[in-house]
Amino acid sequence: MTAAFAFTDYRSQGQTIPTVLVDIATPPTGGLNLFNLYVALSRSSGRSTIRLLRDFDDKLFQAAHSPELLAEDDRLEELNTKTKSWWKEMGRDSRNPG
Repeated sequence: MTAAFAFTDYRSQGQTIPTVLVDIATPPTGGLNLFNLYVALSRSSGRSTIRLLRDFDDKLFQAAHSPELLAEDDRLEELNTKTKSWWKEMGRDSRNPG
């Protein structure tokens, strides 16, 4: 028996994990979307270190993004642009905030 850790795709954001075992079944609550899949499948350092727990439906990867998630992504990008502009007006350089 080998000890292992499990966590959600949300919890894994920003991490690089040496070996990833991904369960891409539809979760019991909510749904699975392309954002979830991207995060889950991009946590390892390459394709050779990813294993899928079960087969999946190809249509899952051909689905369109949720309009609500796309709208939220656009909203956050607009806030990012405004923040960078404000930061620059304040005489700050985003690479050297001191």
